[in-house]
Amino acid sequence: MGGYHPIFRSTPPAYPSLRPIARAMNTKPIQRSVLICASAALLLTSLAIPARAAKFPPLNSPATTEHRPGKLVWADLFTTDPDAATRFYCGLLGWTAAPLSRWGKGYTVFSNDGTPVAGLSPRTVQGSNHPSRWIGYFAVNDIDASVAAMSKEGGIVRAPSKNFPNRGYQAIVSDPDGVPVGLLMSSSGDAPDTEPKPGAWNWFELYVKSPTATSGFYHDALGFDVAPETNSDRKSDFVLSSAGQARGGIAQQPDGDGVKASWLGVIRVADLDKTLALVPGLGGEVLVPPHSVEFGSRFAIILDSTGGTVGLVQYMDNANPANSP
Repeated sequence: MGGYHPIFRSTPPAYPSLRPIARAMNTKPIQRSVLICASAALLLTSLAIPARAAKFPPLNSPATTEHRPGKLVWADLFTTDPDAATRFYCGLLGWTAAPLSRWGKGYTVFSNDGTPVAGLSPRTVQGSNHPSRWIGYFAVNDIDASVAAMSKEGGIVRAPSKNFPNRGYQAIVSDPDGVPVGLLMSSSGDAPDTEPKPGAWNWFELYVKSPTATSGFYHDALGFDVAPETNSDRKSDFVLSSAGQARGGIAQQPDGDGVKASWLGVIRVADLDKTLALVPGLGGEVLVPPHSVEFGSRFAIILDSTGGTVGLVQYMDNANPANSP
């Protein structure tokens, strides 16, 4: 999951550009800025099953002894309308949903072709004025040390380290820009760095006011290698890497009132046009229409039926390094 782009190279690599998306987001009303707004969804057949008391599924089965600090290994959607969100993502991506109940709280695990890829955590009614938000989780070797390092560099702990049986320890810390980021010490190890399947996370990009300062935070707090984005004319953009693999990007957020710093997650799809055609009927909206980006990939950004924002990317033949001359 995460950190993969059509031409995967050693640091610093190139990846599908999200700059046009940032600019387009600034043209929407404030309530439709990144990770904002809520809308109703049409009822569709859901693949969810009734909630049951159960342990979280392991991230990797069978377990692996490999650990890849800095790899984005999970994502959670926090929303006040879990039913609508479940219908949307299952209908759009073919994910299956398994609702769980632990400690009296609901939680849904989304799987892509049998592999867990994301979760859904309901917000309380008191949080109804806040947008639905996707939060990605970086793999770490030592959860307590990582939380302490982020706090030392100016981060604020939002959810302290907690052990989730079968999954491992996880925490949520806001960076100095106020953007929450997850940390996860998996009890089943980390998956290898392979090309994501359609329906899996492909990339995460962070939009902030000062990419230079923010990249320094992620370098100092989490040990990322930071390098300028060499395939952009905007030298303030950076790539976060670890073990020679690109993990995410940092870019300049657009100007404008109400535009806030935020992460944008990108999911790979097999056919972008067919996927986008499903969005309106599921209660979502296409914010940025499909367009070509570097290396032949096609990209779009959508608003889900609960106000969560996500990018979609389709690899094209000329985006495959195996087809390069």
